[in-house]
Amino acid sequence: MTDPLPGAHVTTGGPSAVHALGAVTVRKASVSPEDNNAYLLTAADGAQLLVDAAFDASRLLALVAEGGGRLDAVVTTHRHWDHHRALAEVLAATGARALAGAEDAAALPAPADRVLADGDRVAVGPLTLEVIGLRGHTPGSVALALTEPDDSASPGRVHLFTGDSLFPGGPGRTTSPAHFRSLMTDLERRVFDRFGDDTRVYPGHGDDTTLGRERPHLAEWWVRGW
Repeated sequence: MTDPLPGAHVTTGGPSAVHALGAVTVRKASVSPEDNNAYLLTAADGAQLLVDAAFDASRLLALVAEGGGRLDAVVTTHRHWDHHRALAEVLAATGARALAGAEDAAALPAPADRVLADGDRVAVGPLTLEVIGLRGHTPGSVALALTEPDDSASPGRVHLFTGDSLFPGGPGRTTSPAHFRSLMTDLERRVFDRFGDDTRVYPGHGDDTTLGRERPHLAEWWVRGW
């Protein structure tokens, strides 16, 4: 786990790292040999959303139980196999709805109940998350933006769940210069130009970061290329 969020109560140990952000709790767990991260968002009323049912359904279901047992939806950030290996099993066990980016949904092992596009909103009980399309790693990659509620220590701070589109140190892998330009353009316009330096980034693998840590390196990423 990376350094704690300033103003957030963080606990570790057991199946997850826990960030308590006022009326919403974020649980993070690495669930696979590839260090795939799964994130469980729990609202004050018990509603829960899982980001990426990547692997190890039993562990993911234990994570859901840790949050209270109810699972309303699973958002798959993109079509790559390592991010949805447990999706069908988790959906069958919980009855949750499946959501994914429109261009990636058909490649998943379970049909999507809702396809997502840039600018959409996803409700989790009283919470609303914004969908951010980040085209390039895959055509339908999506990120989710959670804004801390008013009762948190840092109301208004944004938390981004970016799948494999943004990591500490750069954008996710792309397979052509055109895909790289697409992803970098979306990251600049839809993420770095919109959100502040304190915005927390939760990637699909590995450690968290902030936009402030990554922003000074955008020009380097462009030069480095795909």
